[in-house]
Amino acid sequence: MSEARAVVASEADLALVAALRAGDETAFMMLVERYQPSMLRIARMYVSTRAVAEEVVQEAWLGVLNGLDTFEGRSSLRTWIFRILTNIAKTRGQRETRSAPFSSVWATEDEDPLELDRFFPEGHASAGGWSRPPAPWETEPEARLLSRETLDRVAQAIEGLPPAQREVIRLRDVLGWSSEEVRNALDLSETNQRVLLHRARAKVRRALEAYLAPEEPER
Repeated sequence: MSEARAVVASEADLALVAALRAGDETAFMMLVERYQPSMLRIARMYVSTRAVAEEVVQEAWLGVLNGLDTFEGRSSLRTWIFRILTNIAKTRGQRETRSAPFSSVWATEDEDPLELDRFFPEGHASAGGWSRPPAPWETEPEARLLSRETLDRVAQAIEGLPPAQREVIRLRDVLGWSSEEVRNALDLSETNQRVLLHRARAKVRRALEAYLAPEEPER
């Protein structure tokens, strides 16, 4: 499906909602197993402790069950679930005393000069494009690119990203969500989502370049 088209509920979504409305506990547990880990990670971005994040997730599931009759299929079911979660997490986060402003959770500003000097700055004819293109990987053996160690490096690089970048790249590139689903689920503008994803990918790419680069010969 093109990301320019609206992501609406699929036939599978509608069938699942019907099962949930009928009180199918198996269908509900399947949803919990599928989305709970991601929901907990995202909730944790807005609140101060894991315990509070777990409360947010539980409240979100109650919101899902109580709101089933209002689901009209205008979005995918998972987008609808994550919007409920995000709204609850934001409210809880705003109630807490935070050392950083709440708005900073999704800030796109980045002070890392090692990343920023890879792109043309605002005002340049090619603003946002690569000023120093990534090194090509075509010469790397496929077995090495797909090895467990390389995949572990990717996972480590993602885990080390700032929270907003980490969750956007995880949803887009690991879980395969469309940009529209990510924007709707996390309540992000198109520009904000694009910048977060662009910077996350650049950092992961840089981490892999460092790992895959051939060792300097001894002199």
